[in-house]
Amino acid sequence: MFDWITSLLDAAGYLGVAFLMFAENVFPPIPSELIMPLAGFLAYQDQMNFVGVVIAGSIGSLAGTYLYYIIARKIGHDRVRQLLEKHGRWLTMSPQDLDRASDWFDRHGNLAVLMGRMLPAIRTLISVPAGLTPMHHLPFLAFSLAGTVIWNTLLTWLGYALGSQYDLVSTYVNPVSNVVVAVLVLTYIYRVIRKKGGSAENTA
Repeated sequence: MFDWITSLLDAAGYLGVAFLMFAENVFPPIPSELIMPLAGFLAYQDQMNFVGVVIAGSIGSLAGTYLYYIIARKIGHDRVRQLLEKHGRWLTMSPQDLDRASDWFDRHGNLAVLMGRMLPAIRTLISVPAGLTPMHHLPFLAFSLAGTVIWNTLLTWLGYALGSQYDLVSTYVNPVSNVVVAVLVLTYIYRVIRKKGGSAENTA
């Protein structure tokens, strides 16, 4: 995984960073905690510019989270609930999860978007309740961008700071990253199966 990401970034540059971060937000097979530090490595090696990496990653990330916001805003609360009732197990999200996220958003308002963009567990999910509320496009984009830039800057800096140990780090990051992705896939499968079982029980 490490080698694949670095080769993609070498070939596509900033566009590769933006694409990976967009994909990470739409369907997160690769965590941003892996993408941005690797781009930070390349910035340390002068293959990329630090600020350019942060900008590219933030643009891709913001585009991904905005997509979910638009979808939620277009289809509305009732249809989102219906979607989750029928197909929520594939998204590992139930109507109850939506209710909890919405309640949390109601309590914290705009700050929920700012903080949510820096929390790995809800980075993308926070877009859904935001889209289902009267929160307008510009405030959503502004708070999302602020949280995204802070998060991406931190991750890029971590990779840049470890740049002097690139050769050492690369020897173990690749197998570790493969394990991380495998765990993510297995966790997804487990959650789908668990949601399916829960749906069957509720139907019974």
